[in-house]
Amino acid sequence: MTAKRVVRKSGVKYYVPFGKVMSRVGKLPVEIPANVKFSVENNHVVIEGPKGKNEQTFHSSVEITAKDGQVEVTPRDNSRLAKALYGTVRSIINGMVVGVVDGFSKNLIINGVGFRAEVKGDIIDLSLGYSHPIHHRIPENVKVTIKDGTKITIEGINKQVVGQLAASIKQYYPMEPYKGKGVKIEGDYVRRKEGKKTA
Repeated sequence: MTAKRVVRKSGVKYYVPFGKVMSRVGKLPVEIPANVKFSVENNHVVIEGPKGKNEQTFHSSVEITAKDGQVEVTPRDNSRLAKALYGTVRSIINGMVVGVVDGFSKNLIINGVGFRAEVKGDIIDLSLGYSHPIHHRIPENVKVTIKDGTKITIEGINKQVVGQLAASIKQYYPMEPYKGKGVKIEGDYVRRKEGKKTA
């Protein structure tokens, strides 16, 4: 009898034989729009679209093929590494396509008396209550706009770069739970706490 393990999805139990689990996301092809150019050579993927160009080299354990306006990613062998990677590679390629067509964006909110931000060339100048201003360089192919000094919008074609810049800015002064001072990414939940009461 084949050993089985329990996989839970949305509260429902699925019994799957050990060693038979493979990525369902990885099996889905990535659609390439008509206005996007896609090329792959030795697992180096180049994608060009209306908003720019994304390129990345992927591990040799997966095979990337393009045919009839679709990109398919498959494991090159039956190794655990190949089976673990090909779903991730497919998701990254899909994100690269979305990036050159629609782009990605992150919004940050700054809260605090005297807290503000300003773009100076390729530098974000942050005043976050410290004795000195914080200067953070803006990566290439990323656009940063600031409204009212407290609302930062980051836009770019590379999902990882946009997300990393937002996380780095937030890290300088993460929003604290008592007075709500600091920087947070829009959509993040910050659990507020009640301060100590005096008798």
